[in-house]
Amino acid sequence: MGRAFEYRKATKLKRWGHMAKTFTKIGKEITIAVKAGGPDPDGNPRLRALIQTAKSENMPKDNIERAIKRATDKDTADYKEVIYEGYGPAGIAIFVTTATDNTTRTVGNVRNYFNRNGGQLGTQGSLSFLFEHKCMFTVADKEGLDMEEFELELIDYDVEEVERDEEDKTIFISAPFESNSKIQAYLEENGFEIKSVEFEYQPNDYKEVTAEQREAVQKILDKLEEDDDVQAVFHNMKEEEE
Repeated sequence: MGRAFEYRKATKLKRWGHMAKTFTKIGKEITIAVKAGGPDPDGNPRLRALIQTAKSENMPKDNIERAIKRATDKDTADYKEVIYEGYGPAGIAIFVTTATDNTTRTVGNVRNYFNRNGGQLGTQGSLSFLFEHKCMFTVADKEGLDMEEFELELIDYDVEEVERDEEDKTIFISAPFESNSKIQAYLEENGFEIKSVEFEYQPNDYKEVTAEQREAVQKILDKLEEDDDVQAVFHNMKEEEE
């Protein structure tokens, strides 16, 4: 299995957490997508992908439709996607993605989580050299699909990793973030069912920590993930071996 595939499996459940919070996070992303590209999925590729992601997370159709309708309401808050970067205890790099209608509130909260737990918030872009921005597609497998030929075709779209999960009958595709639009277009044009699309910041390398350091870093991660404005948290702390 490739590094991106294993990373996704290890972090997915931790990031999304409880179902209600998952729906809230996806709802905010739908709002941002609709305000940027309109409420018609046919003309808004990002919205189409989010709807499929919502379905894969078992988000009810009514919730999806309400999120789209809310985004067209002039009184609905404009959410902005803002990234915060900083260091936790033991020099662990932490990337935080947020969707907020009040950046003053959000940055204040994020700074407090770092400061009160032995960390320090940095400037935007200060940690970009430690992470790679990725797009990750999960598509339904096709009966009789020639994987070798499929992978060769995807090379032209800058795809870095393709993994077939025979148990789930899905195919996982990882590529640089900048390639997401053309990959989505290729998959749709060739009749692949896109089950979900995720954007992640993957560390170039992982840092070893002691049990005490892990506990200290986890306090920051937990505080960040509990915040309603936070969409996802990424870090370069090596996962604890089972």
